[in-house]
Amino acid sequence: MTLILSVAGCVLLFLGIWGVTVTMPTKLLAQNFPKDVQERLKPRIENLPMSPKRVVGWIILILFILGYIGLFIIGGVDGMKRGFTFGKFFLRFFVIGAVIKAFDIIALDYFLLTKTHFFQHYFPETEGCAGWQDFGYNRKQQMRQSIMIVIGSAVTAWIFTLF
Repeated sequence: MTLILSVAGCVLLFLGIWGVTVTMPTKLLAQNFPKDVQERLKPRIENLPMSPKRVVGWIILILFILGYIGLFIIGGVDGMKRGFTFGKFFLRFFVIGAVIKAFDIIALDYFLLTKTHFFQHYFPETEGCAGWQDFGYNRKQQMRQSIMIVIGSAVTAWIFTLF
């Protein structure tokens, strides 16, 4: 079950990234790009009009968040049925989070960002930005998220052991 939920999380992450890239529901999403890419996107994102495409983007973003919550609820309920202890819950949630984070770093940040022109396809004005080749530009953000995986796993494990 842990492996299935981990793979589902990776698929969900890719589909979420793709969906919000295509629709760009909010300019806050551009803050995840390298600095030079953000600068090139400024004219486009400063005047983002509300459109049906952006509404779809918001729906995708909300479904993405609910999907992640659902992954952990499914993992927790399954663990409760199996009599998991805090340690087993923690391990399950940590593995799910770590696999998704590894997928994020390797498949999305390394491969999708630096080896393909995925984002440039949707944001042609960013073609030629050096940031697209700067693997690791968001190291601090990735480290914070990795720490949050440990904390979030512990908190979620604790919550499910209360039931």
